Amino acid sequence: MSDIPEDDKPSRRDFLYITTGTFGAVGAAAMVWPLVDQMNPDSSVKALSSIEVDISEVPEGGFLKVAWRGKPVYIRRRTAEEIIRAESEDKEDLPDPQNDADRVKKKEWLVVVGVCTHLGCIPIADRGDYDGWFCPCHGSHYDISGRIRKGPAPTNLEIPPYEFASDTVIKIG
Repeated sequence: MSDIPEDDKPSRRDFLYITTGTFGAVGAAAMVWPLVDQMNPDSSVKALSSIEVDISEVPEGGFLKVAWRGKPVYIRRRTAEEIIRAESEDKEDLPDPQNDADRVKKKEWLVVVGVCTHLGCIPIADRGDYDGWFCPCHGSHYDISGRIRKGPAPTNLEIPPYEFASDTVIKIG
C-alpha cells in the first residue's frame, strides 16, 4: 500500500481538469497567434528595409539620389577639394558640431538622408551658401558634409546605416 492518503491521490476528475485546461490553452494560443503574426511587416516592406546601390557610374563631384524606406538618400562622390574643405571646417563653430570623419566611411563618399531636420522638407543639392544642400522652405543651409550651417534646422542631415558591399556597391539599411 502507498503512504498517500486516499483523498490526495489523483482521480479521474483531476486528469480531466488538466486535459481540458491544456486543450483550452493550446486553443487560445492557436487563436491569438494569427492576430500577433499579422503585426509583422509585409514582405514588400522587409524587401525595402535595405537596398544595394551601384555607385560605379557616379562621376567625381556628382551625386545619386535613391529612395530608401520612402525617403530620399543622397550619395555624393566628393572631389578632393570638397573633402579638404569639409575637413578644414570641422573646427568651426557649428550649430550641431560633428567632424567630417565621423560622417563618412570613405572620404570620397558621403551618404545622407535627404530630409531637412527642421520640418521634413527635401533640400536641393548643390545649392546654398556652403555648396551642399539648401532647403528652400525655411532657409536651412547644409555644407558639403551635410552639416547644418545656417537656418532653423536643429541638426545635421541624418546618416543612414550603410556599408560598402564592394568598391562599387553601397548597401543601405
